[in-house]
Amino acid sequence: MSNDLVLKEIQNSLALIPQGVDDDTRAVAGNGNFNKRISIKGGVFRKFNGGKEIGAIDERFMNIIFVKMAHEPSRTYYSSGYVEGAKVGPTCWSSDSKSPDASVKTPQGATCETCPRSVKGTGQNGRGTACRLSWRTAIVLPNDPAGDVMQLVLPATSVFGKEADGKYPFRAYVQYLANHNISAGRVVTRMAFDTSAAVPTVRFQPVSAVPPEDIETILAQAKGSAAENAVKLMVFQSDEVEAEAPAQPEARATPETIAEPTLRSGDVAPVVNTDEIPDAIKKWGRKGK
Repeated sequence: MSNDLVLKEIQNSLALIPQGVDDDTRAVAGNGNFNKRISIKGGVFRKFNGGKEIGAIDERFMNIIFVKMAHEPSRTYYSSGYVEGAKVGPTCWSSDSKSPDASVKTPQGATCETCPRSVKGTGQNGRGTACRLSWRTAIVLPNDPAGDVMQLVLPATSVFGKEADGKYPFRAYVQYLANHNISAGRVVTRMAFDTSAAVPTVRFQPVSAVPPEDIETILAQAKGSAAENAVKLMVFQSDEVEAEAPAQPEARATPETIAEPTLRSGDVAPVVNTDEIPDAIKKWGRKGK
C-alpha cells in the first residue's frame, strides 16, 4: 500500500472529527533538561529516564505519535565538543537557529547564518559543522496515548533531505502531511532507521489515523507541561566554565555556508504492509536482562 493510499484512509478516518493543519504542523512545514526521552544513539531506539537508559528495542523501527513539535530547529555549540551525559553546558546556543539566545554570554556570531561555527567542515574530524542543528519534538506511543510524553530530538541528518522509497526526513514528512491537510498529531507515524546512512538517521512514513477516541487525549497531552518542556531548548549553564571567544572573521578561509536542503516532490513508492508491524511498546527490554 502506498503512502498516498495510507493518507487517504487517514483522511477518511478523520472525516467525522475536527481536522486540518494545526499550528505545529503548519510551522514546521514552512507556511534540555527532559527526564523521559527516546534516543537513536548507536542506531538503536533507546528509552531514557532521568538521564539513565532503562530500555531498548531490537527492531529497526517503532511507531509513534507526535503530540508537539518545536516550530523551529535549534542550535548548540560546545567549545570542547559535545559529550552525552556530561554536565557541561554549550558555549553558544540558539532556540530558533537564527541568532544566539539573549542568555548567551559569549555569542559566536551575530547570526547563525554568518557564524563561523556553522561553516561546513568545522565539526569533529572535519565533518559537518561545529554548531549542531537539531529539532525537538514530543511523542507518545500509539498503544498508550495517555502514558509518558517523551522527548525525541532529531539531528540535522534526520530533519533535512529527500524522500526515498516512500520514507521522508522529518521536515519533508511534515510538509507531506500538511499538503494533504493532515496534522502530524492525527497520524500514527512509523519511525525507522535508514540502514544506508553512515550515522544514526531515521526516516518517517504514515501508518494509520489516530483512533477518534484518542484524539482528545492527544490534544490534552500537547497542552501539558511535559510536552511543552520537551520542545524547549534547555541548556545547563555553569559560571565555572569559561566561554570560548568567538573566532575572528578575518581568520576564516573562504567559508562555505550551508544552504538549507532543497526538498523535492515526486512519486511515492509503496510502503510495507502495516498490518505486519508489531507494537513497539511490547519490544522494550529492561536494561540488564
